[in-house]
Amino acid sequence: MSQAPRKKIRIGDLLVENKIISENQLMSALAEQKKSGHKLGRALMELGYVTEEQMLDFLSRQLQIPYIDLKHYKYDTETVKKIPETLSRRYRAIALVEESNAFRIGMADPTDIFAFDELSKLFNKPLRLAVLRESDLLRTIDTVFRKTDEISNLAEELEEELSDTDFNLEDLLDTDDASEAPVVKLLQSIFEDALQMGASDIHIEPDEHVLRIRQRIDGMLHEQEMKEKRIVNALVSRLKLMSGLNISERRLPQDGRFNIRIKGRSIDVRLSTMPIQYGESVVMRLLDQSSGKLDLNKVGMPADILQRFRTIIKKPHGMVLVTGPTGSGKTTTLYGALSELNHPEKKIITVEDPVEYRLPRVNQVQVNTKVGLTFSKVLRTALRQDPDIVLIGEMRDQETAEIGLRASITGHLVLSTLHTNDAISTAIRLIDMGIQGYMVATALEAIIAQRLIRKICDGCMIDHQPDVHEASWLKELLGDSAESIQFKRGEGCPHCNNTGYHGRIGVFELLELNEVMADALRRSDSAEFSQLARNHPDFRSLGENALDYAKQGITTLEEVIRVAGENELLETREDEFPVQGESSQNIEGDSV
Repeated sequence: MSQAPRKKIRIGDLLVENKIISENQLMSALAEQKKSGHKLGRALMELGYVTEEQMLDFLSRQLQIPYIDLKHYKYDTETVKKIPETLSRRYRAIALVEESNAFRIGMADPTDIFAFDELSKLFNKPLRLAVLRESDLLRTIDTVFRKTDEISNLAEELEEELSDTDFNLEDLLDTDDASEAPVVKLLQSIFEDALQMGASDIHIEPDEHVLRIRQRIDGMLHEQEMKEKRIVNALVSRLKLMSGLNISERRLPQDGRFNIRIKGRSIDVRLSTMPIQYGESVVMRLLDQSSGKLDLNKVGMPADILQRFRTIIKKPHGMVLVTGPTGSGKTTTLYGALSELNHPEKKIITVEDPVEYRLPRVNQVQVNTKVGLTFSKVLRTALRQDPDIVLIGEMRDQETAEIGLRASITGHLVLSTLHTNDAISTAIRLIDMGIQGYMVATALEAIIAQRLIRKICDGCMIDHQPDVHEASWLKELLGDSAESIQFKRGEGCPHCNNTGYHGRIGVFELLELNEVMADALRRSDSAEFSQLARNHPDFRSLGENALDYAKQGITTLEEVIRVAGENELLETREDEFPVQGESSQNIEGDSV
């Protein structure tokens, strides 16, 4: 017999009766529930009267059903699919396991009698309930109900249509009922799958015999191969039309952008095409415009670095640089800083290529080199617009760097990026670009370098014994104390696509310039500056901060050594091959 509650449970009264909340708190939550339309439990949690853990524990005890932590639960994908995706999302429920005489169903709200009755119609056995954390349940649904099968089926359908000799690509691209066109359905599935998996980029790559669609998830590419290679021209043509590009030009690279709505979320897509041996490669960067205000509290800075960084950006003038490779989170950090500084009494102008996120009250200028609208030209004009704060997308050349530094000396706060590997080499790079040492010393307030490292999946975390190379690296760094540290790694599970990692976290190093460092820069003495910076008591390198995360079981030693190794390699190269008077044409980089 199923465990369905046979009568409506008044969860609020039971919480009061068990003295988990007060009568007044219940009344406040009921009033909030009427305004928001949310369930009472969610209203109580949003008001801070109960935690999610308290609510789950209470429901488990009150209904006499188990609480299951999905992060550590090895579910079977085919069993989960016994409830269709639409119903799983609507009723916040998944099938967990088929027992001998019943199905175990996990629900975020096991008191929902209507949902239970509807789900009971899907099974030929009684249902037994378990209570699940809603965020874990939704993550499991996203992982299980990926669009890979749908993408393959739509690709086959599109190829069949392309094989028709009477097929006209232009008719398909310009059809009024675009939702019925297989190419549009295929693209929609590709975007939906990428969004469900939290992908930052989509790569469409034709090869000799196959078409590869790859997604960058947590910094790593995940591949799906399709034999229907002939569909690539239809896909690329549709994407070019959406981006306002020339569909007949296939010999030259093109860049564009467009906006789409997927499941109620506004996604800005930056698109780049490039001719390759077997057609055109397309890469799309996905930017979620509906994710809300970019917040410094959410970038992952440790509390001590965050407090120091906030103090620095509130200074009335000076230059603050954020550095790191492409995809290291510089955009999030800079826009988070702008969000905190964005007040009616402040005039903010940004010069970007491209403008990634739209911010209210901020004057954002898109660089366009084709018409001569370069960083330096826009920046000169921006400084005549009476700004208090200027954001420069990137210091790409000596001229832009000099204008930015002069602006910071003459009473403006300037935020920008430079494509260097760590904080210490950033100041030296400015001098190598041809900037006078006195100007760098006078203007530069602080440099923050950052990386994104992968987090260990909570669902398959196990103890890790360092191998010979890792142990040697640790011993050199920490001495004998390394032996007492228990490290972790991910074994691989359905939650993390068997990678052992899920999500990423920022690693930062913050260098604040003091008088003696500035004096070394003034004399263009890079060796002394580097030594002073490394010996400063408040400075901790990226590798040291990443190792803290490994000690806490947040990331793996492999990730720490990757971050630390990048810096060590660069320092070795700089020592062996010092760069002097680097030409501005040789400075490569990415936009903010």
